[in-house]
Amino acid sequence: MDLHDLIVELREVNKSKIVLLVADGLGGLPMTPGGKTELESASTPHLDTLAREGICGMSIPVLPGITPGSGPGHLGLFGYDPLKYRIGRGILEALGINFEVGKNDVAIRGNFCTVDAEGKITDRRAGRPTTEQCIAMCKKLKQIKIPGVEIFVEPVREHRFVVVFRAPGLGDRVNDTDPQQVGLKPLIAKGEDAESQKAAEITNKFAHEASLVLAKDSPTNMITLRGFATFPKIATMEQVYGLKSAAIAVYPMYKGLARLVGMDILNAGNSLADQVETLKKSWNDYEFFFLHYKYTDSTGEDGNFQAKVEMIEKLDAAIPGIKALKPDVFIVTGDHSTPSKLKSHSWHSVPTLISSPTCRTDGVTEFGESYCLQGGLGHFEAKYLMSLAMAHAGKLGKYGA
Repeated sequence: MDLHDLIVELREVNKSKIVLLVADGLGGLPMTPGGKTELESASTPHLDTLAREGICGMSIPVLPGITPGSGPGHLGLFGYDPLKYRIGRGILEALGINFEVGKNDVAIRGNFCTVDAEGKITDRRAGRPTTEQCIAMCKKLKQIKIPGVEIFVEPVREHRFVVVFRAPGLGDRVNDTDPQQVGLKPLIAKGEDAESQKAAEITNKFAHEASLVLAKDSPTNMITLRGFATFPKIATMEQVYGLKSAAIAVYPMYKGLARLVGMDILNAGNSLADQVETLKKSWNDYEFFFLHYKYTDSTGEDGNFQAKVEMIEKLDAAIPGIKALKPDVFIVTGDHSTPSKLKSHSWHSVPTLISSPTCRTDGVTEFGESYCLQGGLGHFEAKYLMSLAMAHAGKLGKYGA
């Protein structure tokens, strides 16, 4: 029996409500040894109060030492073993923009990037162009034709887009073409089996044509492709937890993650204030709410320590509005760490708090890495967060006689 089977056996129905607030890339590092992390540097009186009222710990997104992408990081938080459910980012991006992925489709996350005269990448995100520029460049990519393949190119946001290849017999075991660093050329796609090699050959043709179509459009003069994925089979949140669930996320990929596990996608507007307002309006309609906050991650990836501190403080300012709704379980965590010092996702565990009247408080007085390391939750795998949420909400019965 796996964890999901056990939860299905033990789950109970009541009217309690759970809020999961995910600050993307929340975990950090001090810029100098012995210093404070971004979270510890921020003024967070409301998060600190939640920490004192609840129980804290450090969640491990996948396994110790493993750096997760956003997909595995969130699936773990939703209670899905990220080692069992390996879902490519392309499918999440496609679902996030409401693209209907078919059985003959391979969906891929695309990035516009900047290359020099030698074809070497100088900016992996093309200077973060406007979404309007992304739309214009996608129109150019839609001109590309490859015999025997239907090609769909759709803008997502800023430097991100989705490309879908539709043809019989395509596999998704294809390497990313993003080398993950500047100074290198985009990688050649290769497939791990015959079906995936077919998709890789289409990918290489598409990338070559893109280099010609975009050649005069610096900084968006080239693309990288990553997260090749066909549509997976996965149980929904309602099937596993018996919860009517809703997602309130601004960025398309996180809507895709939520849609993948059967959450309703609510209008999140364009700001955290809009998200909290949507939460209030829909409070009586759902039992579980997932709120996603992106900017702790993007500032960390930019290596901007102070900006990440400021984004954490903005997050803290939204806490009273959520707390006023009196959720029975209020969880604040991140899907992974994105230290400004590293300018990337990292393997470090993530500060996590659970606030509920049924918590056994642990003496933690502030919400930060060094404090959460001493918390009562200890170090735990993120895939167990939902069973903890269900237990604190009184939604799990006793196991055994």
